[in-house]
Amino acid sequence: MTDTPSAPVAPSSPAATATAFASLTLSPALLQGVDALGYSAMTPVQAHSLPAILDGRDVLAQAPTGSGKTAAFGLGLLHTIDAAKIQTQALVLCPTRELADQVGKQLRKLAVGIPNLKVSVLCGGMPLGPQLASLETHDPQVVVGTPGRLQELLRKKALHLRGVRTLVLDEADRMLDMGFEEPIKEIVGKLPKERQGLLFSATFPDAIRAMATAMLRDPVEVTVEGGDTHAAIEQRFFEVDPEKKTPLLAALLLEYRPESCVVFCNMRRDTEEVVGSLSHYGFTALALHGDMEQRDRDEVLVRFANRSCNVLVASDVAARGLDVHDLAAVVNYELPTDPDVYVHRIGRTGRAGKAGLALSLVAPREVNRTEPIQARQGKPLRWVKATPLAGKTKSAPVAAMVTLRIDAGKTDKLRPGDIVGALTGDAGLAVAAVGKIDVFATRSYVAIARGQAEKAVTRLREGKIKGRKFRVSRM
Repeated sequence: MTDTPSAPVAPSSPAATATAFASLTLSPALLQGVDALGYSAMTPVQAHSLPAILDGRDVLAQAPTGSGKTAAFGLGLLHTIDAAKIQTQALVLCPTRELADQVGKQLRKLAVGIPNLKVSVLCGGMPLGPQLASLETHDPQVVVGTPGRLQELLRKKALHLRGVRTLVLDEADRMLDMGFEEPIKEIVGKLPKERQGLLFSATFPDAIRAMATAMLRDPVEVTVEGGDTHAAIEQRFFEVDPEKKTPLLAALLLEYRPESCVVFCNMRRDTEEVVGSLSHYGFTALALHGDMEQRDRDEVLVRFANRSCNVLVASDVAARGLDVHDLAAVVNYELPTDPDVYVHRIGRTGRAGKAGLALSLVAPREVNRTEPIQARQGKPLRWVKATPLAGKTKSAPVAAMVTLRIDAGKTDKLRPGDIVGALTGDAGLAVAAVGKIDVFATRSYVAIARGQAEKAVTRLREGKIKGRKFRVSRM
């Protein structure tokens, strides 16, 4: 169906590439969205892919997390949307619900100047009924979703894709890792043959090349290395005996004391074991892996994002879609076998010009995995000696916040402002003691400064929120 991808488009000098969004053939409505998001200049992936996307070309893009790829394909697909036509015209496939939610939110912001545009986020882990009801009302112009749920909706004949002009595969490598190849093939088989295809991936294994060959037509290939992105990341490698890894991890967390840290494990079972060991040392740590129920996963992500947990121990697949601003450090508990995965992991810290820290624990059998990482970076790696922790510690940093769960949410017409009002009114808390608030369909979460948490729980249980009593518990 397609030719082999053309040669990579290598970023050229800044002078050679126009970086202002106004230099593109974007409508005033989309430029309004760009302004609303505060974007001034294009990132490299946007500068090198958007002209081709707006020209109607298929694009195969390799770009690290945080490179601005969502705005690249978002502006591209919105550019072709006819909001007056009640028909699904763009489809974005994502590996996880969290990533799909983020993409949906950003597309809505970019489309702020387009009236009557319906963007639907359709993912597993959520009740099917409301999604079916929404699709019955009228087809959304843009659908963002996970392959499993979209496949289910297609089979129920609730999702209509005959009018799709643009297909986006976001983080395609992780969708394959999660076993979504067959659902993707089934979904793509329902699309018109004449369409634009945009495939974004952090890594380009052979399976992604095969997918590109099957689903894209003569794509422009864009590769944005993480070099500039990672310039502000301090990378340190520690050789350690396997049985000493967790004591060394605890020692490093005590030494560097990152406010927030993701520890990457290659195996799901390791995430639980590492969390157990870190908790033994006194750290506030939580595990995130692919076998968790959606509600448990949501709660872990909420607690990490709102700073009531400062160490998240995760598998690669589970961490996709993780959106945490100012991530202080990344730790490789075990080095990945693919250097692209290493680059993708450490790219989660040191964003937006801020300094980042990447620490890697390397067992003797993993030392050979450092060679391709060093070859890719083109300079020697920094090896550091450190002493594993002996015994317990009383100085483990405690998370600054505590999360309260309220058994009420959007279905109860509860809004963040209602929760803030109850806490700062009857509960008597200062506004500064109230942190991030997340409202889901049937439950809400609010971060409270640790020293004020018990007072907040007591007052909320005794008082009311929006004139009603709801069950409140500390997590």
